[in-house]
Amino acid sequence: MIRSKINVLLNLDSPMDNALVKGWVRTRRDSKSFSFIELNDGSCLKNLQIIAADTLENYEQIKTLSTGSSISVFGRMLESPGKGQKWELHAKTIDIIGLAPESYPLQKKRHTDEFLRTIAHLRPRTNKYGAAFRIRSELSFAIHQFFREKGFKHIHTPIITASDCEGAGELFHVTSFDLGHIPKNDGKIDYSMDFFGKEANLTVSGQLSAEMFALALGDVYTFGPTFRAENSNTRRHAAEFWMVEPEMAFCDLFENMTLAEDFIKCLTSHILNQCSDDMELFAQFVDKNLMSRLENTLSGEFVRIAYEDAVKIVTDSGQKFEFELSTGKALQAEHEKFLTENHFNGPVIVYNYPKNISPFYMRLNNDNRTVAGMDVLLPTVGEIIGGSQREERLDILISRMEELGLNELDYWWYIDSRSYGSVPHSGFGLGFERMIMFLTGITNIRDVIPFPRTPKSIDF
Repeated sequence: MIRSKINVLLNLDSPMDNALVKGWVRTRRDSKSFSFIELNDGSCLKNLQIIAADTLENYEQIKTLSTGSSISVFGRMLESPGKGQKWELHAKTIDIIGLAPESYPLQKKRHTDEFLRTIAHLRPRTNKYGAAFRIRSELSFAIHQFFREKGFKHIHTPIITASDCEGAGELFHVTSFDLGHIPKNDGKIDYSMDFFGKEANLTVSGQLSAEMFALALGDVYTFGPTFRAENSNTRRHAAEFWMVEPEMAFCDLFENMTLAEDFIKCLTSHILNQCSDDMELFAQFVDKNLMSRLENTLSGEFVRIAYEDAVKIVTDSGQKFEFELSTGKALQAEHEKFLTENHFNGPVIVYNYPKNISPFYMRLNNDNRTVAGMDVLLPTVGEIIGGSQREERLDILISRMEELGLNELDYWWYIDSRSYGSVPHSGFGLGFERMIMFLTGITNIRDVIPFPRTPKSIDF
């Protein structure tokens, strides 16, 4: 017999004989002639009530079931006379698969996020984290659906690379060397002896590779893990995180901004429609303002404002900030928070950043001071998207690389692409985990990644 998922059984239109379900015991309580078991299999937030009569052959064993134990139940799905549930499963047989001890750490009480991070292998069994990771799964599907419907091609970009896309140097090095015997030449590491014959790193972005395919296939996207060796323990940063990076040929900055706004609205709408039960949990127990904030995101157009105007709004506000802002400096989280939550009360797109705080690949504007870059800022999470129109002009690209002290030989293939039918093109990167944070109201990135990687933390 094929096992049914609890989310399917709870949505039956009529009673069902011969239902088979497997899952984990959330709670069990006994009456004179019955045991009532709350069973969950991870398919949905709601539990399925199992009615176990004392006529079952192994009833005495069933009465020993503790929270966390796994069981298989075969029986009849019947309408429930109890409130708050339409169906219940009347067991014909219950097989005990695995007993959990009384010391099982997830008991019927609320646990702190800090405690649950210490048992990341078990926290998906809680209501909050089960909901968060079901939303993560559904969001991943929605991303692929969005781009497929728009005619984008999905490509797989390298995880190991010799390029530093951001130019910040915060890279994890990859080597096959015996670390106890690293070959050197004139006191420096001799990477010519390494596996790839040169220094290699984990990627911080698939953008440069995606650009190459955009210049052949038109519109493409990549969706995968990226890595940054930034010694940061803030709630918004992790060493391993996932990025969604579309690249579009024949696309300028303003078309890029429009796609970014459409993307966020589409993902938000999809999750509200497809994950209503899970979203209700977050709206009730995590963030009381969640639904109004998401509806506000969907209801109007995102504000678009030039960087210099954004700086002026912040500096003229009269509000005190930890980090002083002036033209030529990067916006900090507190400035993004002010713009989205205080001044505009909604999403903001800031564009035309100074070239001195921008990567080499962003297209230089005619003023020779700014580049065609943009960030999408959302309430509660700040920057969710960073993107730009790319520099398609060969001479200016090389000039920018020289300004930033980059070795042209490391990017020879990227430079080469500007010599053969180069066209205006644009793209952006969306932080997948930050999008989940925005949708759920969860405030720490560690709580939207199954097994977070942060400084001094790699236990799981």
